[in-house]
Amino acid sequence: MTIAPALPPSLAAGTATVPRPGLRSPRPGAVMAILLPLLFLVPALLLPLASVLSKAVQDRAGSYVGLANLTEYLSSPHLAQSLSNSLTLSGLSAGISVALAFLYAYGLTRTRVPGRGFFALVAQLPLLAPSLLPGISLVYLFGNQGWLKGWLGGHSIYGSIGIVMGEVFWTFPHAVMILTAALSLADARLYEAARALKAGPWRRFLTVTLPGVRAGLVSAFVAVFAMVITDFGVPKVIGGNTPLLATDIYKQVIGQQNFQRGAIVALLLLLPALIAFLVDRAMAAKPAAMMGGKAVALVPDRQPWLDRLFFLFCALMAVCLLAIPSTALFASLAKLWPYNLTPGLWHYRFEMMDGGGWDAYANSVRLSALVALFGTLLIFPAAWLVAKGRAPRLLRQVPHALALLPLAVPGLVLGLGYVFFLADPGNPLRVLNGTLTLLVVCTIAHYYSVPHLSAITALRRLSPELEEAGRSLKVPALLTLWRVTLPMALPVVLDMAAYLFMSAMTTVSAVVFLYTPDTMLASLSVLAMDDAGDTAPAAAMAMLIFFTGAALRAAWALMTRGLLRRARRWQTAPAGV
Repeated sequence: MTIAPALPPSLAAGTATVPRPGLRSPRPGAVMAILLPLLFLVPALLLPLASVLSKAVQDRAGSYVGLANLTEYLSSPHLAQSLSNSLTLSGLSAGISVALAFLYAYGLTRTRVPGRGFFALVAQLPLLAPSLLPGISLVYLFGNQGWLKGWLGGHSIYGSIGIVMGEVFWTFPHAVMILTAALSLADARLYEAARALKAGPWRRFLTVTLPGVRAGLVSAFVAVFAMVITDFGVPKVIGGNTPLLATDIYKQVIGQQNFQRGAIVALLLLLPALIAFLVDRAMAAKPAAMMGGKAVALVPDRQPWLDRLFFLFCALMAVCLLAIPSTALFASLAKLWPYNLTPGLWHYRFEMMDGGGWDAYANSVRLSALVALFGTLLIFPAAWLVAKGRAPRLLRQVPHALALLPLAVPGLVLGLGYVFFLADPGNPLRVLNGTLTLLVVCTIAHYYSVPHLSAITALRRLSPELEEAGRSLKVPALLTLWRVTLPMALPVVLDMAAYLFMSAMTTVSAVVFLYTPDTMLASLSVLAMDDAGDTAPAAAMAMLIFFTGAALRAAWALMTRGLLRRARRWQTAPAGV
């Protein structure tokens, strides 16, 4: 005789049985639902990438030539220079960025530096601007007419030095976020044991701190390396004649209309990013030290000399971080740098410049709003189906694995894939060419992974008992999602929307091949004006993007506070209400 498991008292009146997870068979509807994310990911991600691979093995006439294009390009001395420069500058930028970010994050988490909230806020400022902004500001600071050009000892900012400096600024907040999270998880008992064993500060750092954050250091380095090697904005503005793989794609496709060579470079650019992604995933799969239930949170001791030292370092880094947008802002207001510094709004008259004018800015705001809206409406339910769906686990892993793919796909490669994919006359999706809808789809696909992982993490932290209770009470799954799951995960959902909005405002590489004069974007307008020699208007448009992001952050914080209070009112309601 089988005895049914006992029900919680709150459910006993609503049902007589609880379905046992081990005996539950998937419904056809659940299986079909888990396939829905694939309806977006396959045409928006897989097919464009397949088109890049297909174009790489064809000649200009469209005939199959196998590896002939690759062999021809590999025999070119230009490739060796581009590949060497890309790997060297990416490794150097990643090393400098991670080292500085580690010290900065250490000061925020392991010392009692005054003004930690301010320093944490300043570290996030580069996220508000396109990667073109640091290049423009560095030109004004260290260029031929820059105020600080003598600081480089006679070396030119146009080239390797400028690329490394610009990339360090642009990637710094990403490294800080990763390392702050790693340094925040520490068990004070380990440090007490080290002190009991007479270990000095330096030995405690080498034997306790560094091993505890090793995975975070590797992840930060890999993330920054992948970002730099695939970035297009900084090298385009300040790279000079330094050949890189990212700028090679642009020159081959836009400058020479050599799509086959562009496809080969795209595949080569995809390889380092893919390797970096695999290394990061391998590190994540290794067992690491975790905060157990008996762990004691580490509260840094007050050490006046160390606190002052890290305050000086954080203050110096904050000055450097603030100098980039401040320089761009000043340059956008100065009438004629550096001869006439009278402030005014002359350079904000975008209708007088190349690059789409104010229409480009309006297009960016429209694009960002659509990406935030439809991206959130797509990604969160898809993540819910993966994390909470009733389809077999193996089937749920298919869209999950595909959702992680954009992490390893550079924006230039994805954008070029859309060009090849939509060039086929028989493709019914060809009608999207030149439309804002295409830019929305491409941008969502490009930034799909981070919101998906955020949603998956939040949903897996919610107890499965919530869904089991709903099924026991015969409540439809969608109603449980709307009434229970969504309010509890609302902070993550709102962060997803904000992330997608700002990513769409600052994107360059993924859409640089896809826009038309009618769909020109603000970030691409910065590129166009800089190419035309209108550097001050380019700085003005970049700062407009920057201030849009800052205003969004402020408005988002005010708006979401009320939404969260209303959505979570039931969680704080008195018992019996």
